[in-house]
Amino acid sequence: MGRERGGAAMSGGPDPSSSADLSTGQLMGQLSEQASRLVRSELQLAKVELANSAKHAGLGVGLFSVAGVLAWFGLGVLIATAIIALDLVLPLWAAALIVTLLLFVAAGIAALVGKKQVQQVAPTPERTVENVKLDVQEVKENGSHDHTG
Repeated sequence: MGRERGGAAMSGGPDPSSSADLSTGQLMGQLSEQASRLVRSELQLAKVELANSAKHAGLGVGLFSVAGVLAWFGLGVLIATAIIALDLVLPLWAAALIVTLLLFVAAGIAALVGKKQVQQVAPTPERTVENVKLDVQEVKENGSHDHTG
């Protein structure tokens, strides 16, 4: 009595010596039950891992957002600093105008490069579509050979 219960409690399953007394149907039932338990345990573990991953991802995204806002403020301060520096040799209005024009030139260049990148986007994944067509053709050819031979 103590050995069988101890073996089952220690290993998490039935004692192998008592398995010999079970019928095939009973063994299949145990297998099914244990497989179900294993799948449920693995799914529970996956849920915990995904929750932890999501928590870290959310924190990371939040910190990236903070970094972006701070960088945006830093850019504004840098622009103000450039205007103030130019004000040392030019009137304030001229310094502000020069910095503004430089910003518009930089924005125009970024817009042109961005437009070029967007124009290179294909509306459909052409290589993938071609590969799928080849796969379908291969399956059709193999299927027709199987039925004729």
